Amino acid sequence: MAGTMVRPYARPGSLYRWTALLLFAAGLCLDTNADAAIVSIKASHPTGARGAVLNAELFKPRGEGPFPAVVLMHGCGGWQPAVTGGLAAHTMYLLDHGYAVLNLDSFGTRGLGGGTVCESTARLVRALDYRTHDAFDALHYLRAQSFIDPHSIFLMGQSNGGSVAINAAKMTGRDGYRAVAAYYPWCGSLGGKKVKLTAPLIIFSGGRDDWVPASQCRHKTAVGASLKVIEYAKAAHSFDLPIPSQRYLGKLIGFDKPATEDSRAQMVAFFKAHLPTQTVAEKTLLKIDGEGEAKTEPEAEAIASISWLEGADASWFENVEPEATAPSDLRQASAKPTVEIDQWSDLFLP
Repeated sequence: MAGTMVRPYARPGSLYRWTALLLFAAGLCLDTNADAAIVSIKASHPTGARGAVLNAELFKPRGEGPFPAVVLMHGCGGWQPAVTGGLAAHTMYLLDHGYAVLNLDSFGTRGLGGGTVCESTARLVRALDYRTHDAFDALHYLRAQSFIDPHSIFLMGQSNGGSVAINAAKMTGRDGYRAVAAYYPWCGSLGGKKVKLTAPLIIFSGGRDDWVPASQCRHKTAVGASLKVIEYAKAAHSFDLPIPSQRYLGKLIGFDKPATEDSRAQMVAFFKAHLPTQTVAEKTLLKIDGEGEAKTEPEAEAIASISWLEGADASWFENVEPEATAPSDLRQASAKPTVEIDQWSDLFLP
């Protein structure tokens, strides 16, 4: 893949965030035997000059692949500490099960962090539009990578990102995602009781969610593709994020360990069940378990700029030389990233 070297997006005020991301990714790579990079993806609907390029974290299991992949999309608060902690846990779980992961930031370059989207219905509605385009921009980016099976790419979204996931599962006239998972989404995105889907969809909702009530997701039937809805009676909104039970904008949010662990396992099982029969991705997953073989075939050139994390294996991108971008004090980073529930984040925006 050809690419142009750039340094991480780090305007004043975001340097701490990028330092934290570099530390997390370096530790994750050491801990999970994975490779990582910070990438920039061209946005087809930028909503302003600053949003013409989207940032993302890209992780892959070590090896040639091609691997199945999952795109992760955050909620309306963007990459806040608790959100990135929850997404990090999902990332590690997916890597352990043989999936590459693209964690997409829809708000950073658009200047929409800090929960401003959460506070306005109009902003939430607009986000559903441009973020649905973001989801397909991410899909096209991954399909251009030689180490990704282009027929085995999945989508997972939280809250507003979950509603985007529903939109993606309904999208017609496009070659879309293999299957989609939506965590505590606004199920109004489904429309009426009978839903026309173009991709299999699994929804995880909380019985105590008073932000987007689980009742909106019940009693739906689907045509075109399968729909599965799982409701966790004791879970509230944002149940997979490492935060204590609390009120945010008047709504109940907070971590629920049983719901988090079960939904994560259900999601991976759902994705595995919808892998194409006898695809290279399926063979790759077998290879990770010590069976089978997988071969890599080059795919189209990506529209992206690549910035490498120092210490990551650069050989998995063709024709691109690594460039050290981390500060020198990050070079010794080796601590295992933690998202334990007793280490609560002080700041939360869903």
